[in-house]
Amino acid sequence: MKDVFARLASDFLSAILFLVIYLLTDNVILATSVAIAGAIAQVIYARVKGRELSFMTYASVALVVLLGTVTLLTNDPRFMLAKPSIAHFAIGVIMLKRGWMLRYMPPIVVETVPEYVTAAGYAWAALMFVIGAGMIAVASTGDLKLWAFYITVVAGGAKILAFAVQYVVLRLIVTSRRRAAARA
Repeated sequence: MKDVFARLASDFLSAILFLVIYLLTDNVILATSVAIAGAIAQVIYARVKGRELSFMTYASVALVVLLGTVTLLTNDPRFMLAKPSIAHFAIGVIMLKRGWMLRYMPPIVVETVPEYVTAAGYAWAALMFVIGAGMIAVASTGDLKLWAFYITVVAGGAKILAFAVQYVVLRLIVTSRRRAAARA
């Protein structure tokens, strides 16, 4: 489980940097600049160490650099409110890649129920599209309090709930299959 969180942290490092700096300083320009620098530094560090970065990491880095640059150039509050929806749509598209989630699963799950992990990956893609669409709807109202509530409570809560449901379902299926295999 620790390895899964380390991989997720690596894949979304620049987004995490942005969020932390923004929450600490309330400065979008500084947070965006640090996120872009962090994304570029991550790629350089991986290359120096001879490590390969995953597809998700490259996608995350590309999104941060592209969207961050647009944020720095426009400084448009409406774009900043809608920007996370673009990221959700892009991540949703990336999550349509068959088997993307297998790298985050423990070996016992990958060996026992790879087809369910693949289905869960598609469910995560659908969730990203729904959250992105909701974010656009909320951003279009221009209500910053509603947007902040949506992005933290609704979007964050939906992801936490999806993770919990996925964990329980996969655990039950793996346990059931392993018991059946032991009996046979």
